[in-house]
Amino acid sequence: MVKDRVALITGAGRGIGAVIAERFATEGATVVVADIIFAAAEEIVDKIRTSGGRAEAVLLDVTDKPQTVELIADLVKRYDRLDILINNAGITRDALAMRMKEEEWDAVIDINLKGTWIPSQAVIRPMRRQKWGRIVNTASVAALGNVGQANYAASKGGVISLTRTLALELARSGVTVNCVAPGAIMTPMLETVPEDMRSQYLERIPVRRFGTPEDVANLHLFLCSDLASYITGQTIFVDGGLSVGM
Repeated sequence: MVKDRVALITGAGRGIGAVIAERFATEGATVVVADIIFAAAEEIVDKIRTSGGRAEAVLLDVTDKPQTVELIADLVKRYDRLDILINNAGITRDALAMRMKEEEWDAVIDINLKGTWIPSQAVIRPMRRQKWGRIVNTASVAALGNVGQANYAASKGGVISLTRTLALELARSGVTVNCVAPGAIMTPMLETVPEDMRSQYLERIPVRRFGTPEDVANLHLFLCSDLASYITGQTIFVDGGLSVGM
């Protein structure tokens, strides 16, 4: 589905991003694993290469526009193309709105929203020139509202709106822009939540199980393939039906 495509995945040194990178490499893509922690990116690349895949690790701060623009220009020059951008990098800094510090608000908006905008803007020209491209952004079920996550919810709501606008602007250029909104995915972060709280949350999920990073990676794979060429501007929730009842 993505064989011989070149894919840049941000925040791919751990969690869902790492699983997406591994899955794309298994499917024959050349994967650029970008992360602000270079050692983490290198670890994923070593794993991919050991399995016979093609990958390279790059250090990237998605809020640093000059660095991001330079990286993407270098990738296009070396690979003669850049087919796929997956904006996966993101953070949380949870607190009730009345207690949230300004720096907690700024950090989340900066990385989650600005950090989606900067790489997206940088890939527009090369993708338009090659008349093919896939941009997949990362939102969250929290975009619908979640106690203690005013900053995170606002950032992910912004990502959804950005996705829709970019999709309209690029619709005639062969470039699609979509958004994946995960729900409760079993990652190391979720594993740290106390068992009783996880059990309560599980009761709210219609399919009665937590998602896996593979569930999210499967959707990314589809959206980045030719099978999804008529799908753009969409936000698809990977949440076991949780958003339906919200």
